[in-house]
Amino acid sequence: MFIHYLDLSWRSLKRTPLVSFLMILAIAIGIGVTMTSLSVYHMMSMDPIPSKSDKLFMVQLETMDEGEDWWTSDTMPRQLTFKDSENLQFAKQGLRQAAMVKTGFAVHLNNPDFKPLLRPTRATGRDFFEMFNVPFLYGSAWSEQLAQDGAPVVVIGDELNQQLFGGGNNVGKTIYLDDDTYEIVGILAPWKLASKFYDLNNGSFRDTEQVYIPFSLVRIKHLESWGNNNGWKHEDIQTHQNKLDSEILWLQFWVEFPDASSVAMYKTFLKNYIAEQQKVGRFNRNEPRSIIRNVKQWLEYNEVVSEDNKILVGLSFMFLAVCLANILGLLLAKFMRRAPEIGVRRALGASKTQVFAQHMVEVSVLGLLGGVLGIVIAQIGLIGIRQADRDYEMLAVMDPTMLLSAPMIAISACILAGLYPAWLVCKTNPAIYLKSQ
Repeated sequence: MFIHYLDLSWRSLKRTPLVSFLMILAIAIGIGVTMTSLSVYHMMSMDPIPSKSDKLFMVQLETMDEGEDWWTSDTMPRQLTFKDSENLQFAKQGLRQAAMVKTGFAVHLNNPDFKPLLRPTRATGRDFFEMFNVPFLYGSAWSEQLAQDGAPVVVIGDELNQQLFGGGNNVGKTIYLDDDTYEIVGILAPWKLASKFYDLNNGSFRDTEQVYIPFSLVRIKHLESWGNNNGWKHEDIQTHQNKLDSEILWLQFWVEFPDASSVAMYKTFLKNYIAEQQKVGRFNRNEPRSIIRNVKQWLEYNEVVSEDNKILVGLSFMFLAVCLANILGLLLAKFMRRAPEIGVRRALGASKTQVFAQHMVEVSVLGLLGGVLGIVIAQIGLIGIRQADRDYEMLAVMDPTMLLSAPMIAISACILAGLYPAWLVCKTNPAIYLKSQ
């Protein structure tokens, strides 16, 4: 019977091609606009590291003096001072830990034929790569000994490897970062994240860095931050060492824990650490706080998916509702024009249920066709977004979930729009149309 209904639906669509085209186009435009905004929202809210999002924690310390507040919702700074980051790194109280900061260099080969590339760089600990599931194509991270010795070693990304050498295994070769030579110890495979959760400063959806160096070089090489630098009191900063000893907040610190008990132990450790720092004149508050947040909590805390994105999704669904209102009117006119035909079918024994089911199949076919065309329109919209803003390159895409959702939403929307017209035509009295014949 379902096949028969499909055949009747197809014949009905061909009988009124212009009306059918207008309905398919209306649902396609509505689905295209809706899926464009919904796909971006879906990718923004996606868990960037699902296998570890409940094991990785960002550390926050309330370093300010009593009476000093921060501009976050809970007045907690989002970053740490250098001395706190270094102290927590040396303490090694987690399974793995990584202090980090964004810096940058002109990357080149000391070759007049090669134009230097200005590249953001991540100075961090070797645990960074294993913590965040960073894939290696060649080589590996530097050793702990090399980091302690302040060795000029570097891990580069696949994109930079292609730009510098044309690809291949170039572990052991040297590159220049500004005026200093660095030995390549590892080359990463292409690594993309839905959101750059480990450092949300300067853009939550920026590409991951292509250059990584040991965190110890921040002190040794006097590296400056390319990220946010925030202070809460006046300090006379004349030298790099002054900045390292200051209360300026400019680094991030992540810790990985194997289980919930380790999380509880680390919270106790932080309380004891703050108490020790108070003895040397820091954390001058009655009850200085320390907070650790896992990946999902950190993304929510930083409002990575803003209210604007949610409003945009809501508006797109409202636009879809307007399209459905137009479809409802067209369906009502089309179905009522077929009332005499339905009257004859009813007189020949077709039940209301069968007539209703036939019309529901017809609107479902409309929804399916509109949904497929809507995917094409959504892809065009997503391409436009990617071209307009490179930061949305990973976000303005339709994953399998969204590709399947588009026709499902379209079919559901058309069924909703077709309920009233189908119900109305089923209520017609067959005798009226039989008399008119």
